[in-house]
Amino acid sequence: MKKDFLCLSDWTREELEAIFELCHDLKAKTKSYEPHRLLEGQTLAMIFEKSSTRTRISFEVGMSQLGGHALFLHSDTTQMGRGEPIKDTARIMSGYCDGIMIRTFSQAAIEELAKYSWIPVINGLTDMYHPCQIMADLFTVIEHKEHYRELKYCWIGDGNNMANSWINAASVFGFELRVATPKGYEPDTMVVARAKKAGAKILYTNDPVEAARGADVLNTDVWASMGQESEQQERAKAFTGYQINDELLALADSDCVVMHCLPAHRGEEITDSVIEGKHSIIFQEAENRLHVQKAIMATLMEFKACN
Repeated sequence: MKKDFLCLSDWTREELEAIFELCHDLKAKTKSYEPHRLLEGQTLAMIFEKSSTRTRISFEVGMSQLGGHALFLHSDTTQMGRGEPIKDTARIMSGYCDGIMIRTFSQAAIEELAKYSWIPVINGLTDMYHPCQIMADLFTVIEHKEHYRELKYCWIGDGNNMANSWINAASVFGFELRVATPKGYEPDTMVVARAKKAGAKILYTNDPVEAARGADVLNTDVWASMGQESEQQERAKAFTGYQINDELLALADSDCVVMHCLPAHRGEEITDSVIEGKHSIIFQEAENRLHVQKAIMATLMEFKACN
């Protein structure tokens, strides 16, 4: 039966932890140059409506290492850009390819794509969720801490797709999460309500100091995401005090780690000294997009060969 990777809350903790286990194995094989062509001869269609560095490179390289081929498609150069219905595109691509990854704006669009596709669909990012990034984040924490469910996580900044995804993760995995956002920039109300119903251990606050105190993991993102550039100055004022800097870092656990999904606006949501400091695992986190997404693709797409 086809399964998609659209949102973490669609999966159980056991299923996601199985992806982590596969990721450990695939990363070890990658580092030792041991062949692991699990998707020999398969093709992943990669649809981009938003620009990308890490998503495109990690999926394209990952598919190559798995023995398959990744096909880059910008929506403006396809019939989607001329208004072809998503359900038509889904069925056409299902006849050509073995999987679809899409990086787009609308969560509704990706859900429609998955509904009409008979091959797996992976959410490379929407305005609502960024599940692949969260999986890479948690895998990186596991590598550094050797466990993850007993830790205190802290999200400071915008209540954006990353904040929504961290809330979903806290609901699924059961760890403690503090979310600090300015008033008016809180996470999606539907996501919050679903987490509350699930009994998630989440503190919502407008005080970044309260959120950071004693935290094991500090995490943030840009204050103005793609499509919000016109709000940059307004948001910069609203987010004053929400910067992850050495002062805020000092409030966290002495052995804490700092993450950022990148790209970062150094000197805005996070300082250069923190990015380059001893607590930062930001670039390991970025590399792990490759390994986690390989595990996701291998889980979703049928294993046709195993060398």
